[in-house]
Amino acid sequence: MTRTGVMALAERRLAWLEQRQQVLAQNIANADTPGYQPNDLAPFARTLESAAASLTQTSPLHLAAAGNNRAQRDRAAVESSPSGNGVSLDREALKIADTDQAHALALALHRRWAAMYKTALGRGT
Repeated sequence: MTRTGVMALAERRLAWLEQRQQVLAQNIANADTPGYQPNDLAPFARTLESAAASLTQTSPLHLAAAGNNRAQRDRAAVESSPSGNGVSLDREALKIADTDQAHALALALHRRWAAMYKTALGRGT
């Protein structure tokens, strides 16, 4: 059931969002660390493009490409405190809220498709 396009995409998006939430939480945890520069993940669309270009899944038994989900320096962070810390709690809070909304959307999509499969199989909702 999870190997269909929409379900697999929703699962990948959920995994990416979980990892992004961890990176953003680390940024907030280091908001007072002198010299710390915030990190973020590459946009999800770029992650999908790099995974599609690098590997092709030729069998349903093969593992899907993981993509490059490593945290990298956040180029949008231009301000810094006198200690050299570049974390803006306002900007990080906005990113966390955006990530939370995207997570809710991907989870709802995954649940709807799963319910549709159950209905199609005659197992109810």
